[in-house]
Amino acid sequence: MTDIEPTDDVRGLPARAAALQLLTTALSRRAGLEEGLNLPGMTALPPRDRAFARALVMATLRWLGPIDTALQARLKKAPPEAIVNVLRLGVAQLLVLKTPAHAAVGATVDLAAAQSGGHVFKGLVNAVLRGITREPPELNDPSLMAPTWLQARWRAAYGPDAAGAIAALIGEEPATDLTVKVPTDAAELAGPLEAEVLSGGSLRVGLKGEVAGWPGFAEGRWWVQDASAAIPARLMRIEPGQTALDLCAAPGGKTLQLAAAGARVTALDKSAGRIKRVTENLTRAGLEAEVVIADAAEWPHSRTFDAVLLDAPCSATGTLRRHPDVLWVASPQDIPRLASVQTRLLASAAKRVKPGGLLVYCVCSLEMEEGEGQVATFLSRTPDFALDPIGPGEGGAPEASLRPDGTLRILPHHRPGGTDGFYVARLRRAK
Repeated sequence: MTDIEPTDDVRGLPARAAALQLLTTALSRRAGLEEGLNLPGMTALPPRDRAFARALVMATLRWLGPIDTALQARLKKAPPEAIVNVLRLGVAQLLVLKTPAHAAVGATVDLAAAQSGGHVFKGLVNAVLRGITREPPELNDPSLMAPTWLQARWRAAYGPDAAGAIAALIGEEPATDLTVKVPTDAAELAGPLEAEVLSGGSLRVGLKGEVAGWPGFAEGRWWVQDASAAIPARLMRIEPGQTALDLCAAPGGKTLQLAAAGARVTALDKSAGRIKRVTENLTRAGLEAEVVIADAAEWPHSRTFDAVLLDAPCSATGTLRRHPDVLWVASPQDIPRLASVQTRLLASAAKRVKPGGLLVYCVCSLEMEEGEGQVATFLSRTPDFALDPIGPGEGGAPEASLRPDGTLRILPHHRPGGTDGFYVARLRRAK
């Protein structure tokens, strides 16, 4: 279930309080998890405690469906949300992290008592966790791993077997994938990184811990990027000296790929904070690109490019392995709202492609309105573009992901060990 080793060395109340704050923030809004990791309660902790707090929250989020089902069976009346989150953390310690029962229960009761008005719930927290200790529920039920509305969508789109396979991966802690700056260096780096070379040249790393200490990081020889996320840039067929536009570029993995391939890259993102990460990643890798802070739908510049990449904002349900929080903060209303944004961005991206040039559109979403439906609508409205079919295995794409029309629908179970879910379409503008 997790790579955290069971231990009697249980972190103290500050680490658990930080975990509670992080969990609450993660479940409150989109990007809450990333925001919460930078809150003072987390950043003030010693590294080991910070790592524990993060691991505890990630375990809770990955198994939130079964955890909530277990709690609902034992609670006649729901306590305040803060106490519910305390209980969630307690159950995750018992059933996922395998913390010794006496330590997990005692520490969780203390955490409940530390909340405003929480003293009156000490007995409830103790009783619920003791009950789970005596009769631990079975967590491995794929039907509980994601909200029912999402699972219904996946069954309708991909069938019950695929939907179950997707859900089963939510609880698994993913390995770290890397993209190598010089593709021919992959085999050389695989040894010291304890890595497997994947199709397409990504490395799936066996090492754990802080990536800044891994071989090759300081020299900028690689960057962290899921194997699926590395595919779209490879499909752009960039030749040295060509111009490329990376819209919605942050955090910069695709920009780095294009620059490393020899393109003259313009990286655009509307978030100044996120674009800073692109600049930092370029500097570490010793690569160059023009960096622009602007809304991709409204950028006034009239330049056109040999190739344009649009990794559009989306529901991000395909990242469920790395960001399980997205499953619980998303709502059905998000899908049409985000699809509307994608439609505007695609129209803007198309205007920036030279005649005869390529446009690659992708989303890390499992929802068909954001992928297949979006491209079908675009093609019906933009007659000077047509699909440029992707070939079998091109870019390192899993064989099962290739659709009959030459687009990719990468599902998380299409690669052994899991991968991010993506939709990718390559389109060419008429000359």
